[in-house]
Amino acid sequence: MSRRTLRLILTVHGLISLVDIAELLATELVANAVRHTKGPAALRVRWSPPGTLRIGAWDADPSPPQPPQPLAAVLEAEDGRGLGLVRACADVWGWQPLVRDGSRGKFVWCEVGAA
Repeated sequence: MSRRTLRLILTVHGLISLVDIAELLATELVANAVRHTKGPAALRVRWSPPGTLRIGAWDADPSPPQPPQPLAAVLEAEDGRGLGLVRACADVWGWQPLVRDGSRGKFVWCEVGAA
């Protein structure tokens, strides 16, 4: 899903206040999935009333993601900032291993609330 598509979906559903942060979080999650794994990746976005947007990226590697760097290190680093930005900008984040139809992988997700 491209950033433009995500922007359109959120705008159509009246969630324009979440567009900028959602684009940043989705970009970081998908970039991590593509950069650190060998195989396919996918983005999932879900709205849960009364006001939580969950953004997640699936990839085919079951290994846990690298722990995010502290915010001070994120601000100084030139790369490797992805999950640090997610941790700093999202209300909550996490990951879970997945097994489906014999395939293994993981789902890294975060949530932001509508303000």
